[in-house]
Amino acid sequence: MASQRDYYDILGLKKDASESQIKSAYRQLALKYHPDRNKEKDAETKFKEINEAYQVLSDPKKRQTYDQFGHAAFDPSSGMGGNPFAGARQGPLTWTYTTGGPFTGGSGFNFGDTDFQDPFEIFEAFFGGGFTQAGRRRPRYSLTVDFMDAVKGADKEITVDGQKKKVKVPAGANEGTRIRFDQFDVTIGIRPHPRFKRDGYDLFIDHRIPFTMAALGGTTQVETVGGRLKLKVRPGTQSHTLVRLRGEGVPHLRRGGKGDLYVRLILDVPEKLSKAERTKLEEYRQLQA
Repeated sequence: MASQRDYYDILGLKKDASESQIKSAYRQLALKYHPDRNKEKDAETKFKEINEAYQVLSDPKKRQTYDQFGHAAFDPSSGMGGNPFAGARQGPLTWTYTTGGPFTGGSGFNFGDTDFQDPFEIFEAFFGGGFTQAGRRRPRYSLTVDFMDAVKGADKEITVDGQKKKVKVPAGANEGTRIRFDQFDVTIGIRPHPRFKRDGYDLFIDHRIPFTMAALGGTTQVETVGGRLKLKVRPGTQSHTLVRLRGEGVPHLRRGGKGDLYVRLILDVPEKLSKAERTKLEEYRQLQA
């Protein structure tokens, strides 16, 4: 963390400040100390300090933890928690079963577009763009890319004032990721994928398995962004079980490692049965009676 000053003091707020007051205070201070506009030596340090305070106080869970424990809540050496701005998952390719959790919406997962934000992008979300070194508002252009180009990275072109400019889309780019050039910015938009859904650096996908495999167990081939992988299905697996494949998600933009891939196993019940299949299932039903 960049600062040990009280986050409320940094934003000039009382501890009972409302969400709108927090946002308003941040807006004013970010505009004042943004390095593109303020050339004082300590402007960038203050700007980072302001953003650190805002990222904690604007998040209800982080704010509650901070109100209770202060900075110690985010100090790894205290044994109480960790850096609120970290969160990279570690470990080799393993999977974890979670049964009964919702896949779209609901607690724990957000399947809407998640903007990638750093302090400069938070500023631009409020004020609509940066400034050139000459003090003029920086032009912004949009570039829409395919889902996999954003995940894996790609070289693209845009036309600016009649001239073609090369844009290197970094691996892990998200909806709203900004790429800065000397005189303009490019904001990335992402086309949806027919199968994969994205939440930050994690990916989610539905995968259908026959009910015989769910009951007896077996191995199935799962689609990932890097190709197909074998996944062992445990006997007695229930429909809508979530399986986590560590490190098979989206690359992190500013550090090593990747997010995870969550596979939702769906029982594929056949609409039509052959005579032999129906006979065997009838025999099974008799055994269950």
